Formats: sequence, structure tokens, C-alpha cells
Amino acid sequence: MPKYHLTRSDKEITEQTELEAIIKRGLYTTIAMCRNDEPYIVTMNYGYDQQKNALYFHAALEGLKLEFIEQNSAICATIIEDLGYQQGECNHHYRSLIIRGQMSIIEDLAEKKQALQIMIDDLEESPKEVEAKLLKNDDTYEKVTILRLDIEELSGKLGV
Repeated sequence: MPKYHLTRSDKEITEQTELEAIIKRGLYTTIAMCRNDEPYIVTMNYGYDQQKNALYFHAALEGLKLEFIEQNSAICATIIEDLGYQQGECNHHYRSLIIRGQMSIIEDLAEKKQALQIMIDDLEESPKEVEAKLLKNDDTYEKVTILRLDIEELSGKLGV
């Protein structure tokens, strides 16, 4: 996979801490997949595992995205941090990331538990309440598919 590059290097975000901050503040990512020259795109919320440099997602036990991933695990995704439209200037400020990597379906119970914990902690204001309500026993983890996107390439852009 060729490395993505910006035509205007002055707009490129290269600082790792800044790239990670965009991931941490993001609420969802749009994921592009392909199989047999057929594209598919889906938007999902996520949890970020900084130690593994990976994003976790939850999905149904079956569906189109799983079919695509099973045939071609290479994906491209984007996260956009909206910094607001500037009225009267015809400018929209944002920071965006392009992520390239491999998506896998997680079967290991311990990793499924860790992934859901990361997602709940990242997304919920009261994670303990949600855990008590939804994660009652190990059967819960058999009713959901957990996906992990291993980030292989990450590039950022500052938009004006």
C-alpha cells in the first residue's frame, strides 16, 4: 500500500501526540472496504487502545461489513474533528486523519472484554452504570462481534 502524502506539507499534522489527540476526541470513524472491486463504506463509533495502536468496534453477529472483512481485511478510514465554519469567510476549519490498516474479527473472550471496556470508557459519561446494565455475564460477549483495526499508517491534515 503506497504511503499517503499531502500535496501541501504545511497542512500536514505529524506530531504523534496531536494525531492521538484527534483519535481520542473523535466520536466515530468512517471505514472504507472493498471486495471484488465492490466498495462499501460504513460509519461506526470506536474505542482507542493506545497500547495496541488499534481501534475497536462492535457489530452484529452477521452482516455485510463482516462479509467484506472476511474477504479483504485491508481498510482505509477517516476521523474528522470539526473546528467550525467561519461565517463570511467561506472557510471550514477541521483536522482530519486518514488511517490505513488491517481489520480483524476478535474471537478471544479476554480481548472482547477488554475491547468493550475500552469502548464504554471512551464513549460513556457514566461507564460503571453501563457496565452493570449491559455486561452482566460472559454470555453478553457471545452476542456481539468485536472488530479490531490495527493501525499501520496514520496521516493527519489541518484544514481551513
